[in-house]
Amino acid sequence: MKKPHEVTILVNGSPVVLPQGKYTGRQIKEAAIAQGVPDIAPNFVLSVQDGNHYNVVGDDDRIQIHPNLDFVAVTGDDNS
Repeated sequence: MKKPHEVTILVNGSPVVLPQGKYTGRQIKEAAIAQGVPDIAPNFVLSVQDGNHYNVVGDDDRIQIHPNLDFVAVTGDDNS
């Protein structure tokens, strides 16, 4: 069986390598934590860059990843 193509994405500026496919926000955060991305926790809010802004990716939202996709995870209690 052929190994899936690996894709490198960015989470908080750090590279995270995953097999190509669709992932939930929760899975992306878990992979980032497992791969040593600093300053991230499972309860953080994940967003993905879309042009000049970021769109929230919920824990159960699925997103197709591709190389150089840029995610930001921040604490969810920022009420600024």
